[in-house]
Amino acid sequence: MGATARKPVVLVTAADLAPQALDMLGDFEVVFAGKQPTEDDIVALCTHHKPVAIIVRYGKVNARIMDAAGNLQVISKHGSGIDVIDQDAAAARGIAVRAAAGANAAAVAEHAWALILACAKAVPQLDARMRAGHWDKATHKSVELEGRTLGLVGLGAIGRRAAAIGVAFGMNVIAFDPYAKEAPAGVRLVSLGELYAQADVVSLHCPLTAENRRMLNRDAFSCFKPGAILVNTARGGLIDETALAEVLVSGQLRAAGLDSFDMEPMTTPHPFQGIANVILSPHIGGVSDAAYVNMGKGAAANVLAVVDERARTAA
Repeated sequence: MGATARKPVVLVTAADLAPQALDMLGDFEVVFAGKQPTEDDIVALCTHHKPVAIIVRYGKVNARIMDAAGNLQVISKHGSGIDVIDQDAAAARGIAVRAAAGANAAAVAEHAWALILACAKAVPQLDARMRAGHWDKATHKSVELEGRTLGLVGLGAIGRRAAAIGVAFGMNVIAFDPYAKEAPAGVRLVSLGELYAQADVVSLHCPLTAENRRMLNRDAFSCFKPGAILVNTARGGLIDETALAEVLVSGQLRAAGLDSFDMEPMTTPHPFQGIANVILSPHIGGVSDAAYVNMGKGAAANVLAVVDERARTAA
């Protein structure tokens, strides 16, 4: 390689990437944008480095970023949710958009169940009471899940894993997914209205689209069973947060477990912080030891596939 030649650049919108993924990207110069890069940070790096690929871990990728990266061929999501990428803008510029589908499915399904169980058994609340010197054995009753109905909105890789766990717990599992041609064993497909009305636990596993933004609003919550539990490990934009706060405070919902929020990081102060029957985690459902590697490798593989394909086409 001549002294003036340099490797094509892959920009990662984070401070790190799994070593296994970096090994796959040995023919590229990998540039990291830092822990929580702003749009301006990413634009500046794109302007300077002209990456052929962006691996999206944190933040969003819009038309302004795409235009700053004049050589951009592919935007590869470190995970499955590509709603953070302006797909129309990418299509208009001939830029491929790819997701590491299924790479974090086990991690997210497990976290959804951690939140379901924490809500049903009041784990954080009882822990806090114990630490404050209380012994609530005579007054506390948890929710037993066996025989209750689990309603899953979305039956992709994550939803199917969550369903299998529900079946193993002896729950009646129902699901709404307009794209599912058949349901896995032990799962019954229903309409969204039926799901809201019948489910003791509602867990969200669908992508965020323009059509389903804030689908869980006051009208939707009015259809829920009294005392139901809501868990969201998908996207915060699916929920009208003001409406959810109201039904949690009123007791119409028993509890909610939330791993994603309308604005991320979650704005502070936030009404949820003062509501005792909501359990919060900072969008880490897909961030496990194994998923970190799987998502990194999946994102890198998608970069390589697109760049290789375009090189062959241009040859």
